[in-house]
Amino acid sequence: MAVSAPLARALAAGRSRFNARAAEVRHRHPGFDDAAFAGFVGSALDRVVQAVDAVAPERVHAVAIAGYDMALDLVAQGLAGPGARQPWVDQVWLELAPRHAGLLAAQPQAVLGALGNAVIQLGQWPQVRVADWLQWMTALAGEVAELTQLRALGQLLAWRAGMAHYRRGALTAANILPPALALAALDADPASDWPALRDALLADPWHGAQQVPTSGVQIGAFSGFGGHFAQPPELRAADEGFMVRSADRHRLLLADRHGAVLLPASAAEFEAASTSQVTAPLQHVAALGWPRDSLLAVADAHTLALSSPCTHAIALFPRP
Repeated sequence: MAVSAPLARALAAGRSRFNARAAEVRHRHPGFDDAAFAGFVGSALDRVVQAVDAVAPERVHAVAIAGYDMALDLVAQGLAGPGARQPWVDQVWLELAPRHAGLLAAQPQAVLGALGNAVIQLGQWPQVRVADWLQWMTALAGEVAELTQLRALGQLLAWRAGMAHYRRGALTAANILPPALALAALDADPASDWPALRDALLADPWHGAQQVPTSGVQIGAFSGFGGHFAQPPELRAADEGFMVRSADRHRLLLADRHGAVLLPASAAEFEAASTSQVTAPLQHVAALGWPRDSLLAVADAHTLALSSPCTHAIALFPRP
């Protein structure tokens, strides 16, 4: 394994500790992939260490220890290295974490943990745009001054990437960000008043949505093809969002300007939801092309949801 001089020195200085830690993980995880681990250390950990060496060389050894320990666990769980289930952790270490070299030097475990945990969580939601999240986080890295801001920015951008259930928490957490950074994270007009925009987004999940597709924000597909629903979904309106039943599974559906998510729910919650229907606007019916006579339209205070027994999809629109 060829690595940079700073990492090579750190590994040599702590050889006995690193070897003992690796032996411990191999014991706990039979079949541990040594080649994948070597590949991750030689690429991702090396990139992190080089970034820290450029700003605080005296912290390289501490960062190497923290990074090595985390790398072992990530590779053992199949979350990092060649052959990982998803590419996101590798991309965080290679592209995003080095942009935070100063924070890494001071708090390597906290920074790598925050970024890694965030991208692992995002990767569990098929409809979330993880690549966009990484791109935005990397572009704004130079504006982040401390770890609390890094976490708040990550949460705000996770909402923008499609985690609709993060909206309230993300907008509240964003209060610790400089207003210019919060506005940039949402690609808003830099001349906007941040408190006013935040309050508008808290009050209306579709506020400012200018580019909703003509067929709406859609979620769902046949589970036999990797989708969410074994049968065409039944819909009911809840106080906020929609209760969905498909076969014997129940979910809470939340949607806004950035996407839609399905959360676990109970049969009791579905039964308690409203069965009232509304009239679907003609332009939505035409854009979807679903049979009008079987179309189901329900709405909460801000969102219109359409479904049909002819499809496994649900289409969502800002309520007229």
